[in-house]
Amino acid sequence: MRNLWLFMQGLDWSPLFISLKTGVVATVLCFFLGTWLAGMVYRARPALKAVLDGVLTLPMVLPPTAAGFFLLLFFSQRRPFGKYLFQAHGIRIVQTWTGCILAAAVIALPLMYRNARAAFELVDENLVYAARTMGMSETAIFFKVLVPSAQPGLLSGVVLTFARALGEYGATSMLAGNIPGRTGTISQRIAMVIQDGDYTVAGFWAAVITLIAFAVIVIMNLVSEDRE
Repeated sequence: MRNLWLFMQGLDWSPLFISLKTGVVATVLCFFLGTWLAGMVYRARPALKAVLDGVLTLPMVLPPTAAGFFLLLFFSQRRPFGKYLFQAHGIRIVQTWTGCILAAAVIALPLMYRNARAAFELVDENLVYAARTMGMSETAIFFKVLVPSAQPGLLSGVVLTFARALGEYGATSMLAGNIPGRTGTISQRIAMVIQDGDYTVAGFWAAVITLIAFAVIVIMNLVSEDRE
């Protein structure tokens, strides 16, 4: 026990804090954006719905490194948009914590979007029709009818999104790099120490991320029980 305490005292805890901060901020962004996009696709025409759904789901089926590569091309200061952001607004994405958030949000967004859309589609359409006959606008229906009725599904999406953002590695490595104390997440730390042959530190961080994943599963089960 004393050896474990000494080990933990000498450990760099920044990967945990960076991962948690990244996961929380990315989840907040994905919640609002994913819920809004799900509402938009829910109300879209069938042909347009198929196209939009494909675009929004794409980051979930792409290899994370491929998604990170596209983000790097888009936000690199050697490219027009990345150069404009830096020169006009002083915003730098590559190799920054902002890049961590962006990469995690892009990869995790499809989970929030798909859960929100599925939740909206399970809402009784009679509620929507009744709201329309009462003269409510589509915006009011979305916030006062759809969102409250879809709350369990939205909560499930939030939990899954947080778990995915917390464990993101491929896109984050491509866009934000692995700068200790700035962009080095738990996943990146595990990969780095494995390369150095330090299985003790890798095992510790693997245990930490496993405990967090287990907590996510428990929360998901509790949300599902409330849903039934």
